Amino acid sequence: MTNADKDKLLRAYSAGKVTWRELREGGFEDYIQVLGGLGELGLRPPLARPDGPNRAARERGRALIREALRARP
Repeated sequence: MTNADKDKLLRAYSAGKVTWRELREGGFEDYIQVLGGLGELGLRPPLARPDGPNRAARERGRALIREALRARP
């Protein structure tokens, strides 16, 4: 797979059109490569849907992070 193909795949992933499985099939070995590639393109990982069975867990995680940031000097 060429760099242009990987960039196209990363853009689709960032837009929520491609899954992690498809990235692996496209030649990405680990998520660090994905994050690095997204960063080089100025893109962000896709956001999880705000609803569903993990919503409460995500909200608790965000609350913990916000609290830790507030506690910083």
